[in-house]
Amino acid sequence: MQMNKKNKIKKELKNHQALVQCAQEFNMIGDPTRLKVCYILCHHQELTVGEIADLVGVSISAVSHTLQKLKEGRVVKDRRDFRHVYYQFRRSPLVTMIKKRLNNL
Repeated sequence: MQMNKKNKIKKELKNHQALVQCAQEFNMIGDPTRLKVCYILCHHQELTVGEIADLVGVSISAVSHTLQKLKEGRVVKDRRDFRHVYYQFRRSPLVTMIKKRLNNL
């Protein structure tokens, strides 16, 4: 390996903040319920918490907690329409990667 390339890689790996953020983003979908929610959102434009809970087969409370984690991680966004809150994926490189992987299951 060339010395310039090696030094560049070492410098990039020293960016601790970026590495921690990346690890947190990937950990965001490590939970099986979160992964199921992501899979469902890959195949449906937007859904309510109740619709997602029904499809995943867990309580609305569990799905709400999962969606809150995904929202904090900037993976999903929501919009309120009277009584219902609809969730959908955000546009981001991470979401693009998630969709690509989940569409190949």
